Formats: sequence, structure tokens, C-alpha cells
Amino acid sequence: MSDQDFLTLDKLTLRYGKTPAVKDLDLTIRKGELLALLGPSGCGKTTTMRSIAGLLNPSGGRIVLDGVDITRVPANKRAVGLVFQSYALFPHLTVFENVAFGLKLKGMRGVELEDKVRGGLKSVGLAEFAGRKPPELSGGQQQRVALARSMVMEPKVLLLDEPLSNLDARLRLEMRTELQRVQRETGVTMIFVTHDQVEALALADRIVVMKNGAIEQIGTPEEIYNAPVSRFVADFVGFENIFELRDGKLMVGDKEISLGAGVPDAAGLAWRPGAVPLGGGPFTGTIRGTSFAGSSREYVLETPIGWIKAETDAERQAFLPGQDIAFDLPVDKAARLERFA
Repeated sequence: MSDQDFLTLDKLTLRYGKTPAVKDLDLTIRKGELLALLGPSGCGKTTTMRSIAGLLNPSGGRIVLDGVDITRVPANKRAVGLVFQSYALFPHLTVFENVAFGLKLKGMRGVELEDKVRGGLKSVGLAEFAGRKPPELSGGQQQRVALARSMVMEPKVLLLDEPLSNLDARLRLEMRTELQRVQRETGVTMIFVTHDQVEALALADRIVVMKNGAIEQIGTPEEIYNAPVSRFVADFVGFENIFELRDGKLMVGDKEISLGAGVPDAAGLAWRPGAVPLGGGPFTGTIRGTSFAGSSREYVLETPIGWIKAETDAERQAFLPGQDIAFDLPVDKAARLERFA
């Protein structure tokens, strides 16, 4: 076995009653990788994570960790850690006692326990908070306690369920850095579940985009962001101008719209708002909405080919609602979609 197949999901099938949630899922996670399972609610990402943790028994397929089939191994025997979205800390116990809880269940005592817990708290920057209780901590600090509690158990894989969703914007930025630091310093394999594409792009080494219990695309953040393979992925990662292609022309209802020469062989094309130039081009639309977004201005245009979203530098003179304006959809700025679904 190589590091390339440290954790393998082989034809994994999961059901809730008779309802399939995940079907024949194949996925390989590398040792030391920080992987994101990304997708909307109901896509199967949390179900997949629960099966890796041992909280949900597969109805088919295998889970192999570090060369060992753990498909039927109880959750407490899997060397898999899990940080819940709610943190699940004991409010009546101190930070030290919370982190020590699992180690005590394993029979660790005395100096060994003390050193292990202190080391775990130091690794997440909370050594001076050992005597406090969870209600006395901020949300970010509570999350780090939960992280330390899992890390001291020395899991082979650490699972995080929507790890940043309970934090405000500033703390989310801080915890992204914290998670990356802990992962890189310890080398633990991390898998986190999220519906937030910004979070996945910022944190992950690779992203697995899921839809309807199946994998829609796997790639690096750059690949997912710049080269979505389907309409679903493009829409999910912020391409707001998405069109089907047929015989080299855009399909708008029953109409075929020519883009001129150089149209690629693809199922569709997608443009981010910033890739739609305003003030020149073969198309015309009317500005129906505008908003200031700090360094940029965002526009919504009503056009014969549908609603178009565009973005310009905020330093440029603003266009006004009701103004007719030319725009372009440059083929070289579009993402090429393999599937229009």
C-alpha cells in the first residue's frame, strides 16, 4: 500500500431505510491530505463522513484504512477522530478534563496523561486555558478544545463536520489558518465536510464535489474553481452566466446564438461576472441592478439572451440602472463544461 491509497472507499453504498443516500462511491484519500467533501444539503457528504467514522453501517462496499478493512469495525476501534459541528464538549468539565476524557477511557493516568493533554492544548494554542470551562470560552476556543480532544487520541484520520459554520466571519478566517497549521505540523489526514465553497477552496488540498450521493468532480481548489466539469459544479463555485452549447452556438430557449469563431467542443460554457466586459461587444442589455462591493461594482443586466451578471473595477465610472449597454461573452474567458447537468 502506498500513501496514495491511505483511506479507500470502494463501491461504498449507504442507505437510510430503503432510501439510497450514497451509491457505489469510489474515493481514495492520501496520507497527510486535507480533503474537503463539498456540496449542498442532501448530497451525501455527511453520510459518507459518518460511515468513515463508524456511525453508519454501509449496505455495500468497503472502507479500507492503512491497509485494514474497517467496514465492520466498531467506531471506537477505528483510529478515526471526529470533531462535531456542535463541538460536544462537557460544560461541567474543565478544558483539561475535556481533552483528557478519551485518554482516561483508554486507561491513561498520571504523568503520561498530564503530558499528553498539555501537549494537545499547546498544539492548538490553549495551554493557558486548561482550567477554564467551555462556557467561559469563545466559539473558536471551544472548537480548538474539540480539535485537541480528538488529536490527543492520535487518530489516523480526523473528520470534521462543518467545522467553521458556527463561527463569525473573523473567527472563520482565524480557524482556517489554525486548522491548516495543526494539520501540517502533525501530518494527520483530515477530511472535512462543508457546503461553503469559499471554505473548501481556502483549506483543502483536494475537493470532492458531491451531488445526489455521487462524486461530481474531484480536483485541486484551482481545478474546481477554474475548470468545473459540469453545470452543477460551475453554478456551485460561482459561475453565474452558464449556457448550453450545441453545434458551436449558445442555446437560449429555442434560439441559437452565435459566438463567432473559436468556440470549443464542449457541452456548455460558463462565465464569472468578472469575465463579462461592459461597454463594448456584440450583445446589448439594460442594467436592472447595481451594487457596490468594495473593490468592485456588480451589475445585473436584462438581455435578449437572459439575465447576465457582470462586474467591473469600482474605480471605473459607474453605470446607471436603466442604462442600455453593450457587453461581450469572450470565449477565451469561459470555462468549458463537459456536461450540461
